[in-house]
Amino acid sequence: MDVVVRVIPCLDVAAGRVVKGVNFQGLRDAGDPVELAARYYEQGADEITFLDVTATVEDRSTMYETVTATAEQVFIPLTVGGGVRSVDDVARLLGHGADKIGVNSAAIARPELVGEIADRFGAQVCVLSLDVKRSPRTASGFVVTTHGGRTETDRDALAWAQEAIERGAGELLVNSIDADGTKDGFDLELVAAMREISRVPVIASGGAGAAGDFAPAVRAGADAVLAASVFHNGELTVGDVKHALVDAGIEVR
Repeated sequence: MDVVVRVIPCLDVAAGRVVKGVNFQGLRDAGDPVELAARYYEQGADEITFLDVTATVEDRSTMYETVTATAEQVFIPLTVGGGVRSVDDVARLLGHGADKIGVNSAAIARPELVGEIADRFGAQVCVLSLDVKRSPRTASGFVVTTHGGRTETDRDALAWAQEAIERGAGELLVNSIDADGTKDGFDLELVAAMREISRVPVIASGGAGAAGDFAPAVRAGADAVLAASVFHNGELTVGDVKHALVDAGIEVR
């Protein structure tokens, strides 16, 4: 596990622009991804995550260009996810400047993909992205969703995370669809549950609304904290979050 906590701005990208909504709905324009990534880098971000939220064939070339342009200006790890269906997709994104690749829907459809990525590129490249909703239908009370949270699967989120780790996933990006964009704080119960079953780093995502929301997520078990709206709207800087974590007795980079 990481000794110190990482702060990661997330940029949801559609057709070359950053977008943001609430519970993955009502997306609105939030700016240019390269400009925002550079701003967060200057503020002290430890990593940047790009999620191609439309991931259509016609938008894919735009994402490659965005990753390359960002990698030329931002010298911290870049994680890119959305629409990754094969090891060839991974190789192409790595070739354009990505450092880590997030997989979600394609891995649920074909779990072998996780192992294929880990075997070819190393576990550290493979980030399992989980869009999780609360559900009474699963043993844990949490279900995995696809298509930006719009489609529920029959997979228990904790069981799927465990399986993916066994297959070679090197990190879990755990996004609460229920909390996403609400600014009511992270789903601490979800973070704690993932921490309990995971031997790889857990990134908490979804719900950050104030500087004070991040320390509880770390105490619940997050190795890294990820946010979008509070950074895009200028409500918080990366520095604000790091100062709040330090004030709470948590070591940051």
